Amino acid sequence: MLTATAGFRHDSIAAARQVMTTLGASTGEFTVTATDDVAAVTSTSLANHDVLFFALTSGELPFTDAQKAAILAFVSRGGGMLGAHSATDTLYDWPEYGSLIGAYFKEHPWTRQATVIVEDLAHPATAGLGDRFAIEEEFYTFRDNPRPRVHVLLRLDAASVAAAGDYPLAWTLTHGSGRVYYNALGHFPSTWNDRRFQQQITAAMRWAAQR
Repeated sequence: MLTATAGFRHDSIAAARQVMTTLGASTGEFTVTATDDVAAVTSTSLANHDVLFFALTSGELPFTDAQKAAILAFVSRGGGMLGAHSATDTLYDWPEYGSLIGAYFKEHPWTRQATVIVEDLAHPATAGLGDRFAIEEEFYTFRDNPRPRVHVLLRLDAASVAAAGDYPLAWTLTHGSGRVYYNALGHFPSTWNDRRFQQQITAAMRWAAQR
């Protein structure tokens, strides 16, 4: 679980790390290695993990070419990749990362309570959510709509923020033999402490690990 930042640093990082570590311990399903150290992500360390989680990362993280190759190879060979919130506000100068995560952040025009529509009720990461739910969040838009490239799980109900348009918020895609999941929620500590969000991330981790 990488929480390194070279741009904006979210106050929710501490909550995210605590929540994920606690969830892993309480369920017994996974163990979290949380770090802010970019240098910790290597081919050797990735070989000892099932999922790489970019959680609230930002900016141009100082990965070497070898590290970038290791990340792409890890996922291509069947490793899981998760991203949360500002994982799309990360590594704009590395286009392969943008393809891997699915999109790049553009702006967050709405920070308020709004409605999220569940497009895929059958995916493990959306189990139990119903067809929609309300949450207070900082809602992202992206430089281009990822829908043509990804499988959308959640989208913003544009009418709930007095807007129009298509705003995907969570999706999956594949890279080689690997599975990638991204969720744009997670700005506030309250989101990480929301059982609905915890269920999504836990199920997504299980899915990405192909368990």
